[in-house]
Amino acid sequence: MPFDTIKNILSVYAEAGLSTIEITMNTEGAAEMIEFIASNFSGKLNIGAGTVCTQAELDSALNAGAQFIVTPVVNQKIIEGCVKAGIPIFPGAFTPTEIYNAWDMGAYMVKVFPATQMGPSYIKEVKAPLNKIKLVPTGGITLDNIEAFKNAGADGYGLGSSLFDKKLIEQENWSGLKIHLQKFAEKFA
Repeated sequence: MPFDTIKNILSVYAEAGLSTIEITMNTEGAAEMIEFIASNFSGKLNIGAGTVCTQAELDSALNAGAQFIVTPVVNQKIIEGCVKAGIPIFPGAFTPTEIYNAWDMGAYMVKVFPATQMGPSYIKEVKAPLNKIKLVPTGGITLDNIEAFKNAGADGYGLGSSLFDKKLIEQENWSGLKIHLQKFAEKFA
């Protein structure tokens, strides 16, 4: 995707009332994008790095200015490194044991992925005995099901393809994208 397109998306994203964005480290030029966002959207967007699996990726993300880290799995070294550095960490977990272990290692919140495999009832059932743990369902969260996850006890949401409407972006329909993003922002209010 051309960098000018990314700049437009970021501006529209912030204008729509959304404040937190994650760039996955398996995206080409991820560190440069994080650095750009940290430099140009300071105070408007919280920028995080996702899909952080190695110490090298963690170092690259933090050096670029990432304010939080998201992992796809429970990686004790990455979690402990973030906790030691005072960086919020959202490790990916699925089973109650993985979720608890991630929290016990110092996770700020735990990313439950893939959330739609089990649905909102899974979040509710996990939260029953583990009610102190903050859960962020990720994977398949949409405008149609976000309310059900919220009612089940979700503490945040990880959104991707449903948030960034490819058709609107391809058409460079920035006003349409803003309206689309505002619908999500309203759900978070």
